[in-house]
Amino acid sequence: MKDITTKTINKEDIKFLHFPKQEVLNSKKEQHERCLTLRRAMYLGNLEHEKVGILFMDNIGFKKVETTIWGITDKSVILKESTIIPLERILKVS
Repeated sequence: MKDITTKTINKEDIKFLHFPKQEVLNSKKEQHERCLTLRRAMYLGNLEHEKVGILFMDNIGFKKVETTIWGITDKSVILKESTIIPLERILKVS
């Protein structure tokens, strides 16, 4: 397996990134699990003010942000200050 370089960024910098429309997860099962994990993370953020790590891809490569998830729609994850990450670009939540 190839070494993956992940750049940690501040949530305030997400608005300057460009996101392709392609899905980053291959299977419907992985996509469903991502949604469940994101919902759990959102509840943790709203109830316990817990931050989570979100691994995602923009048009350049892998990025990671530590933040609180405020909301989830069918197409995106909403962070503080109306910052949005497209759902199909999220690889992992931890």
